[in-house]
Amino acid sequence: MSEADMSTLTVILYYGELDSPLGPLTLGATEQGLCLLEFGSFADSRERMLGWAKSNIGSVELRENESLLAEAKHQLTAYFAGELQQFQLPLDMRGTEFQRQVWEALNTIPYGEAASYKDIAVRIGNPKAVRAVGGANNRNPVPVIVPCHRVIGAGGSLVGYGGGLPIKIALLELEAKHASGNEEGEYLF
Repeated sequence: MSEADMSTLTVILYYGELDSPLGPLTLGATEQGLCLLEFGSFADSRERMLGWAKSNIGSVELRENESLLAEAKHQLTAYFAGELQQFQLPLDMRGTEFQRQVWEALNTIPYGEAASYKDIAVRIGNPKAVRAVGGANNRNPVPVIVPCHRVIGAGGSLVGYGGGLPIKIALLELEAKHASGNEEGEYLF
């Protein structure tokens, strides 16, 4: 099959929904793994999913498939219950080499802790790339699973989150509560 033929193939993007303490989540996956997590119902997320898919995959057909996403839903439910600290899911991360490098570094931030954009830039061996790290963090297609909520600004300030700062705060408080037994769930950084 020629490269031109391959570029016109339609990829199936499977989707499913999960009710969470943050509200509905919409998950997207290819045959290779989970590739997208959107805050909101499928009805609310459909156009964003299609836009992301057009930019990162090409031609897609959306198909509901709750069973394909069952393990991701199970792990997310366990995470929100404080029973899971590290996700073990096949991922199909679509992005530039730099973005994937940043996303891999995000997975090294321990549960219940945080790191600054500068810390991540240093971890990937590019200490001057703080703003680029922020951009890659913002483009993380699977927030929560790849913990971009654990990245904070200089001096511990809470800055930007694709799902909104209230969701970022809720995730940090959830992890703080279960990581330390801190019943108040106050993050300590």
